Amino acid sequence: MRSLSECQLYGIVDLAYVAVADVVRVAQAMIDGGVDLIQLRGKEQSIDELCQIAGALHEVTKRSNTPLVANDYIEIGQRVPVEGIHVGQDDATIEAVRCRIGRDILVGKSTHSLEQARAAIREGADYIGFGPLFATPTKPDYQPIGLQDIEQVQREVALPVFCIGGVKLETLPQVVAAGAIRVVIVSGLLRSPDISKYAREAKGFLTSTIKHQTS
Repeated sequence: MRSLSECQLYGIVDLAYVAVADVVRVAQAMIDGGVDLIQLRGKEQSIDELCQIAGALHEVTKRSNTPLVANDYIEIGQRVPVEGIHVGQDDATIEAVRCRIGRDILVGKSTHSLEQARAAIREGADYIGFGPLFATPTKPDYQPIGLQDIEQVQREVALPVFCIGGVKLETLPQVVAAGAIRVVIVSGLLRSPDISKYAREAKGFLTSTIKHQTS
């Protein structure tokens, strides 16, 4: 399975945007476009429904060694061999996730400030989401944190940091210029008429720009 250190582009199959019947098609399009890591997010579905969807998704993602992460629900990780669980600030602790699942699994944490990012390190996160950078329809109740702390969080957090929140092709140059090397794209990707092409453009920009910066 692809390691987190290799991952630059994180896609989310958000069931607020994607019909259940389209989940597999969307995930395959993401993979074809170069998405490195995929999360399943569903807030309105039952655990049984989410587990069924996660199982179908995992059949797709494992063929390309793409890690599949379930958002919030530990039960999905107990019933489906997903590679990770992602938790928010108000969800179960990272220790509780690992204890309840009882197998080796990646655990990511959403963070909205430098202090929360530092706390996630102490808690034992495998990676963090950092944002929302911009206003986003995915998280309308969250105040954007802007771009000013990206460079510092990259220096301080010895974990993969995925910048999230309003990241689209149009904003990607600003985000990378501010110091990001990994990003999450949600609505821009899912609303695109050609998901593979959109992902390919985003991944190409990330890869070429960061390679140039580090060469």
